[in-house]
Amino acid sequence: MKNTIILSFLGLSVLLGFGCDNQTKKETKNTEKKDKPILTQKQEKENKQLTDEKNTLFFDFEKYEIGKLPKDWNQYATGRGKETKWSVVNDNGNKVIAQLSSNRINYHFNEVIYSGLSVKNVKLTVKFKGVQGHLDQGGGLVWRFKDANNYYVVRANPLEDNVVLYKVENGVRSDLPLVGKGKTYGVNVNKIGNDWNTLSVLVQDSLFVVSMNGKELFRVIDTTFKDAGKIGLWTKADAVTYFDDLKATILN
Repeated sequence: MKNTIILSFLGLSVLLGFGCDNQTKKETKNTEKKDKPILTQKQEKENKQLTDEKNTLFFDFEKYEIGKLPKDWNQYATGRGKETKWSVVNDNGNKVIAQLSSNRINYHFNEVIYSGLSVKNVKLTVKFKGVQGHLDQGGGLVWRFKDANNYYVVRANPLEDNVVLYKVENGVRSDLPLVGKGKTYGVNVNKIGNDWNTLSVLVQDSLFVVSMNGKELFRVIDTTFKDAGKIGLWTKADAVTYFDDLKATILN
């Protein structure tokens, strides 16, 4: 009987001890919860934005002088004809970068390239507005630029209402086949018009994902240019085009 009482007492002590441990753990857990700050959706969004901005270049062209090519940018003209004219202009109180040469020369390419970044994987986004052009209109984004005759480009054309991705290799431009569709000369899109539109490309190794106005259009896989290169903007022939809010987010 004595043994039974002792065992019962020990069992009760163990239970009481276990209960105390559980209570301590709960209190510690509750304290940790109280100590951890609760972020609002706005704060979480701001924190994410700060993290993203560490790997992002953004050009709204507001700090540059009107009538001049921005510092650290270089312009090139290839194909037929050697005239190109890139500069910052005033668009209804907003500074933008523009290609202004309107010479009617076909198979003529205008490039403006940022010299301050060489990158392999990147997401590029830009707003563009096709102002005028008889042979061509609109323009697009350049990446993995090695030199004026070797790079990738995706462009949107308001005259044709299509978006096409090309490689320019040794000065020869060729459109690339789309994943799951083959060689279709890009894709047709809703009327682009002469208002502002947003064009973007996600570049990850050999995969390029093209979107316009937030909607994915197509994907391309190509391994011609595998190494890092510069980024920039592009127009063809006599396309007078405005560009704004160029964003480059560097990827791993």
